[in-house]
Amino acid sequence: MANTYKQIHIQVVFAVQNRQSLILSDWGDDLYKYITGIIQNHNHKVLQINGMPDHIHILIGMRPTQSLSELMKQVKQDSSKWINQSGFVKEKFSWQAGYGAFSYAKSQVPNVITYIKNQKAHHKKSTFRNEYTKLLKEFDIDYNDDYLFKAI
Repeated sequence: MANTYKQIHIQVVFAVQNRQSLILSDWGDDLYKYITGIIQNHNHKVLQINGMPDHIHILIGMRPTQSLSELMKQVKQDSSKWINQSGFVKEKFSWQAGYGAFSYAKSQVPNVITYIKNQKAHHKKSTFRNEYTKLLKEFDIDYNDDYLFKAI
């Protein structure tokens, strides 16, 4: 778009249905590549992606050509279909409804990238629920415990 200037950095966090630990290390990297491809096909940029067996973090450089909700619908829908067609899990794979989205200034991006890269070390000290509620509180987002990702 002519005369449209933007700088939108969003971290999204979403979980496997019922927070099951289904994303295994032997195919997790392929999943991250597949999700990166989905996002790039929508003309956005993945700055960092990583996660744990039960959830994923993605830092995206968004273009103002698509809503975040539409992008997340595509990411979750297409990646679930790919996981199921690939036969990585015995039961039907799906993502839990919803996601967290957190925006950052350019100066914060290097720290967010480091945070996402270091998920495994981070989760030796903190549970997913603690991590997620900390983000919600840090960003002053009102939330209801009844609607947080289901506990394991």
